[in-house]
Amino acid sequence: MTEQRVVQAHDIIDAPAARIFDLIAEPSLQPTWDGNDNVGAAEPGQRVSAVGDVFIVRLTNGKVRDNHVVEFTPDRLIAWKPATEGQEPAGHLWRWELDERGDGSTEVTHTYDWTDLTDEQRLVRARSIDESYLAASIARLKEVATQA
Repeated sequence: MTEQRVVQAHDIIDAPAARIFDLIAEPSLQPTWDGNDNVGAAEPGQRVSAVGDVFIVRLTNGKVRDNHVVEFTPDRLIAWKPATEGQEPAGHLWRWELDERGDGSTEVTHTYDWTDLTDEQRLVRARSIDESYLAASIARLKEVATQA
């Protein structure tokens, strides 16, 4: 049996894509919507604006991750590959795709892709991430994005 290395979750958020994208592209806001309480903190002033940007987060376990942005389309798409502080990415990818609908809501697709993961120490963790893990972050993002 072939192991599934790409996991996705989808939902509709009753907010414009630009509002949702702003929450994702500003790393200091990630702890407010991380549905798995993995992201502990990120310094303000790291707003992602292009492929090649690197933003830094401290995880709740104290580890620091350098996140290398590899896909970027304003208000539509952002993806990054995390790396241990000061190292090259290990080969897994987090992607957010936003498709604004005609009624002002946005279809959100969150993907975790570990097809190219080479770090043996991270394989156990990668295998544990399923759709519910991604859906939890979308649910929290929905709460934050729809607050007045």
